[in-house]
Amino acid sequence: MSQPPDRPAASAIVDALRRAGCVFAEDEAALLLGAATSDADLAAKVAQRVAGLPLEQVVGWAEFCGLRVAVEPGVFVPRWRSQLLVAQAVGVTRARAVVVDLCCGTGALGVAVAAAVPDIELYASDIDPAAVRCARRNVEPFGRVFLGDLFAALPSALRGRIDVLLVNTPYVPTQEIPLLPPEARLYEPAVALDGGADGLDVQRRVAAEAAAWLAPGGHLLVEVSERQASISAGIFSLAGLKVVVAQDEQLGATVVVARSG
Repeated sequence: MSQPPDRPAASAIVDALRRAGCVFAEDEAALLLGAATSDADLAAKVAQRVAGLPLEQVVGWAEFCGLRVAVEPGVFVPRWRSQLLVAQAVGVTRARAVVVDLCCGTGALGVAVAAAVPDIELYASDIDPAAVRCARRNVEPFGRVFLGDLFAALPSALRGRIDVLLVNTPYVPTQEIPLLPPEARLYEPAVALDGGADGLDVQRRVAAEAAAWLAPGGHLLVEVSERQASISAGIFSLAGLKVVVAQDEQLGATVVVARSG
């Protein structure tokens, strides 16, 4: 910036964010100040955040599993609770494993696993072109990103070879979409949120093909809400996979872990 904003300017930003309902106004103000490249850019970023744009889309990145993940406008923002899925995945991933991040969004899940486990073969895909464009910024140092619908996006050579399949499908029931916070409801794509009548429609589609794509002993990990866990576990059990459910109360996270053969 031409001149760093002074203390009164910072205070004014905090006040504006508080009036907009930002609970962590001081922390957000510091991030906005750090991300701005000029006074005009700072003013624009503050206006975007006050209007309700997710902070991560405004500053252009999200902190996830100790990494800075690029986040572009209109792309699903990685959630802290998804750290449980990453932790569970890291626990079953070995060097040189084939790892696929399906419904990848920014690609944060796959990148976090790649950062934790050396020398994996990483692939990611999403049906949303904006997500794929963003994911390539994050994933391409580690692997490849494809555009398309679920398994149809992947190279056929991966069929029967996937050791670890990360799947953060949309799992919000359609009737609950209007109840989401405005940040998600207005600024994240519906295709990344809406999971159908009970929130599990996409999981059913994944389960129908998963066994054919997993390697023997391969693992599939999918995030769900606590109340959906038993139904989700049943979906993957009926698909011939061995299932356990992992939960973390502190993160408010539930993950179904399924294993082939």
